[in-house]
Amino acid sequence: MTTDASSDWRRWHEDRVDTVSAPYGPLALTGTHWIEDYPEGRLPDIPGLWAVDGDEVVLTATAADGLTVDGRPFSGGTRLTADSGPEESSRVALGKRRLVVLVREGVWGVRDYDPDAEARRTFRGIDATPYDPRWSVPGRFTPYDGTRTVRVGTADGVERGLALAGELAFALAGRELTLRVARQASGVLWAVFADATSGDSSYRFRFLYPAAPDADGLTTVDFNRALLPPCAFAGHFICPLPPPGNTLDVAVEAGERRLL
Repeated sequence: MTTDASSDWRRWHEDRVDTVSAPYGPLALTGTHWIEDYPEGRLPDIPGLWAVDGDEVVLTATAADGLTVDGRPFSGGTRLTADSGPEESSRVALGKRRLVVLVREGVWGVRDYDPDAEARRTFRGIDATPYDPRWSVPGRFTPYDGTRTVRVGTADGVERGLALAGELAFALAGRELTLRVARQASGVLWAVFADATSGDSSYRFRFLYPAAPDADGLTTVDFNRALLPPCAFAGHFICPLPPPGNTLDVAVEAGERRLL
């Protein structure tokens, strides 16, 4: 079984490297621009005029700006909502670049993905510890009585809300531990955590996505699949920092550690 788990982990790691180095993966992000910071509507190195109107963004441009919307040359004005699909399918583009509209806590922005980004061109891989069964342990999820939103710092220095669904309890390295976790629409859990290696032999914090718990709240906590957050690949992401209680006092020497 361990051999199968090791093989699965190697395939997972290879897929992960392919994903982050894809043309519109996290390494391609060259900027996140909040429209409210540019009252004249001109975003850095992005043509057109961008303005927020209620729950939409209004884009105005001329043919000379070179923008396309829905794959066609664009001039005039159009109203945009937040892009919900993969980055490469964003409605607005400038040549090979993809301009992704997003909203966070009512604040609208535009992300600029460029396949020619320096970070993508110079990427050498992810330092990840080979699979070790000791780091995969059973866990039990206990939901809160309703979602609890806590304010946490984010990678860009702004405090934002993080909605937490419950606590995940498990035993690791002889210790009984818990993580406060969010829950995605699919049921998969999401933990933002740090540990005794953070900022030293691994990135300053990492993500973990345990499988959806069963009817009894049981799942597997597999730190072999701890992930670097998007902001480890590009400084323009707004990753949340670990919420209170999610800094483990054990050294989790597993999973993705840092960029090579």
